[in-house]
Amino acid sequence: MTQEHLNQVAAAVNAVKAKGKINHFYLIACGGSKAFFGPAQYIFDMETEIPATIYSSNEFVHRMPKALGKDSVVLTCSHSGNTPETVKACELAREKGATTIAFSHLVDSPLWKAGEFDVHYNTKDEADDSNGRDAMLYAVVFGILNAIQPNEKYERAIKCVDNLPKLFAANKEKYAARAQEFGEKYKRATILYTMASGANYDVAYSFAICLMMEMQWINSSAIHSGEYFHGPFEITDYDVPFIIIKGLDECRPLDERAHAFCKKFSKEITLIDAEEFDMDGVCDDLKGYFCPLVAGVVLRDYADTLADHRGHPMSVRRYMWRMEY
Repeated sequence: MTQEHLNQVAAAVNAVKAKGKINHFYLIACGGSKAFFGPAQYIFDMETEIPATIYSSNEFVHRMPKALGKDSVVLTCSHSGNTPETVKACELAREKGATTIAFSHLVDSPLWKAGEFDVHYNTKDEADDSNGRDAMLYAVVFGILNAIQPNEKYERAIKCVDNLPKLFAANKEKYAARAQEFGEKYKRATILYTMASGANYDVAYSFAICLMMEMQWINSSAIHSGEYFHGPFEITDYDVPFIIIKGLDECRPLDERAHAFCKKFSKEITLIDAEEFDMDGVCDDLKGYFCPLVAGVVLRDYADTLADHRGHPMSVRRYMWRMEY
């Protein structure tokens, strides 16, 4: 990370440390930025007794949690920094006295100005991806944990963040051929289901609503592996395509069970098993926390190759940014 990025992380972490008392972590965003917070919520849930909740920005604005106040920490994210609902949520949280941390690619954006402590990140297309969104979020999350309840585990996690660029490159290469096969096979698919649980569920959610529905106009839905047997498994058939992500965290048994049933009846399963990931540079007891980041990179490549085979660029929109809504 650059010194500027390190300084931004340190400022946010030190502000949380200085609070002394924290009653709640609120993670607020929309769409892909909301999904981005999924692994962070999982980490907070597993590592601290302080509750952490993800909200869609506009819902947070309209149902303002009663517990929100000076003892709260609010993390927000908008890639453009211009998402009106997220800006409003951040402004309201700050008015309530909460410590607000805003993640954005665009410096001096409305969200940047609304947040008390701002964290910039680079995009995957920029030269220095050591300052990417995933790296910045994990640096803040594990930095906060180490500040409020010091543990060498969190110090190791922060060091693992430095390995993310190498980790992403290795797994993109490892899955490149499979991504091409996926794109060729499903270029005319009219529906795709993505299934996961635990720290990986929001990776599936982001793939479904952002990469497939928003960017490819393919009917899609994310199914929680634990909820599969409580309704969704009735649509399973030989020609119904599923992407199943098997994680390395405590919820892997849910993914195993869903996969075991699904493969009995569907011949269209794309399995992404984190046990196959190249996790070099990540400590064994932290792999469950880091594999959603790798799964996200792998699935993005699957989506990019699908877009290529479909002749439908990922940047094309019908409504978004093209009209008032």
